[in-house]
Amino acid sequence: MSAGTYNFIIDQGATFTRQLTVKENNSAMDLTGYSVASKMRSTHDSSTVVGTFTCTISNASGGIITVSMPSSTTAAIEEAIYVYDLEITSGAGIVTRLLQGQITVNPEVTR
Repeated sequence: MSAGTYNFIIDQGATFTRQLTVKENNSAMDLTGYSVASKMRSTHDSSTVVGTFTCTISNASGGIITVSMPSSTTAAIEEAIYVYDLEITSGAGIVTRLLQGQITVNPEVTR
């Protein structure tokens, strides 16, 4: 399985939440025993993490992952375009990248 590309926008100072359904052969993938993680950086080779998403498996048998970042975190991220990826890790330690892409942060006016 190769990672899908999904680009999205985060509004600076707003709570960010997305629900993703992981499918395998057109059926929901059972994520029982898996963990999930996602970070964003200014470039792929940057050692500095700009933001860490809170990732939970909200419905393991349904393959549903919730990815979020609180407004207090998004408020501190400067307007720019960043890169991210999202990986799952099986109970046996096998890491699979599900998604990757760019994140555009739109500036906040009301603060």
